[in-house]
Amino acid sequence: MAGLGAKSFFRSREAAELGVDSRRLRRLLDDGAVERVARGLYRFAGAEPTEHYTLAAVCARVPDAIVCLLSALNVHGLGTQLPPEVWIAIPHKARTPRLRGLPVKVVRFSGAALRYGVGAAAFEGVPARVTSPARTVVDCFRFRRLVGKDAAIEALRDALRERRASPGEIWRAAEVCRARSLVGPALEVLSR
Repeated sequence: MAGLGAKSFFRSREAAELGVDSRRLRRLLDDGAVERVARGLYRFAGAEPTEHYTLAAVCARVPDAIVCLLSALNVHGLGTQLPPEVWIAIPHKARTPRLRGLPVKVVRFSGAALRYGVGAAAFEGVPARVTSPARTVVDCFRFRRLVGKDAAIEALRDALRERRASPGEIWRAAEVCRARSLVGPALEVLSR
């Protein structure tokens, strides 16, 4: 299992690719070296959980998901929101993942919104994709009915004050995501 490197979480498929068959995985579970977190998702028993433990677990189960909205705000250190669930985005026509035991909130992106302002990250060694600060602010305005208008304004204020995103970056993200009319008035007031 040395091929899993610094990853805390792994799927049974990844273990099989490294030559660990289902019987050996079962023995590791029985011996307490590995824990089952959710269906098809395992974790090394000795791995210390970090603040992004749940993010890592969700990203391991849904590798194509994009961490977004309140979860992305938390990753970037913007705002005061501490979401009880992990917010992820999936393609518009993709099947909604079933993640028993993992608190997840799913939104859907399509077109340019699936690619623009999405960067690579890693949580507990699990590769992930997360929206940039500018893109996250714009998404909070786009999905303001889900996250709340106050959270969107707080995210914009913090991103500008802490220089995590410039007004130009936020405006460009708003253009690409077709949210200029939602973000424009608040951006004009707060960027003065």
